[in-house]
Amino acid sequence: MSSVPPDLVEGAAPSEASPLPAESARRPLSRVAFVTGATLLAFVVVTGMALSTLVGTRMLAPSDLWGVVTRFSAEDDAHLILLHTRIPRTILAVLAGAALGAAGVVMQSLTRNPLAEPGILGVNAGSALAVAVAIAVFGVIQPAGYFLFALGGAASAGVLVLLLGGVRRGSDPVRLVLAGAALSVVLGALAQIVIVNADDLLFDRYRNWIVGSLQGRGLDVLIPTLVLIGVGVILALTLARSLDAVSLGDDASRALGVRPARVWTLAGTAVVLLSAGATAAAGPVAFIGLTAPHVARRWVGSDHRRMLPAAMLLGAGLVLVADVAGRVVALPGEVGVGIMAALIGGPVFVAIARHRRMALL
Repeated sequence: MSSVPPDLVEGAAPSEASPLPAESARRPLSRVAFVTGATLLAFVVVTGMALSTLVGTRMLAPSDLWGVVTRFSAEDDAHLILLHTRIPRTILAVLAGAALGAAGVVMQSLTRNPLAEPGILGVNAGSALAVAVAIAVFGVIQPAGYFLFALGGAASAGVLVLLLGGVRRGSDPVRLVLAGAALSVVLGALAQIVIVNADDLLFDRYRNWIVGSLQGRGLDVLIPTLVLIGVGVILALTLARSLDAVSLGDDASRALGVRPARVWTLAGTAVVLLSAGATAAAGPVAFIGLTAPHVARRWVGSDHRRMLPAAMLLGAGLVLVADVAGRVVALPGEVGVGIMAALIGGPVFVAIARHRRMALL
């Protein structure tokens, strides 16, 4: 019988197989600090949801939101805006952010790469190509139509990357990353070919989707997104203990009775469901799947049973903040949530990369 891996000995320094060595050694916050942080974050998310329902080209009052619950009227414009536009958009922002946060945690654990994010599986490129074809070839103009094509493209690209990365033969982070990068380049080039040969109107439609936006999303997009992301979240949470073992490396996970190939297949499926659902609903939204897992890891530690919910809550808050900020900075126009998320997450990415570089010196 093999000896217990040094990673599992209390107080021992993490081995090279352990992911994120500098951060895995960091102790989680105390119970008081954790409860305080969770309360503050929950307050931010709830406040963001309230602002998301009230802020926009037409500003609404809190009484309008309360009126939808207590005395809804189909003749009240404010009530119709809230029911058919603002409330579904707010819930979609929460779902997309939570999905990207959870997918980022799983990807970083599987690849043992602190800078991994859901786009590694090629879901963004697959969605972009599918939407480009939908607009240029089939003349799709409705968000619900974009959703169906984007979902199919993202899921197909994710599954293809998993197959090319050899997930059935076991875990190989390098092979998976290379397969995802190569497929993303190819699919991105094909999307450019389709769009470059389209007319200006079709190009404008594609441009509005590719920057990432929740504008115009309603109940027809909300319901399938909820189902898809819900299944992905349940699968990811079910695999939390196994991800703890797999993140230590293949030898350590086998010693703990975990089959790496099985975990990789199921976890890869969860990432595809989560990423495809979020991308299909909101378009490509960068940095959320990278930023939320890092903040969650520093906040609650590396236990996936705590890190997954924390990253989901952080991701939901970040997308809400980005979406609300995008509606405020360019009134009466709007800046896409993908652009605002990049503006918010970019500096965080630089700080993370700088911290990692300094930690390795």
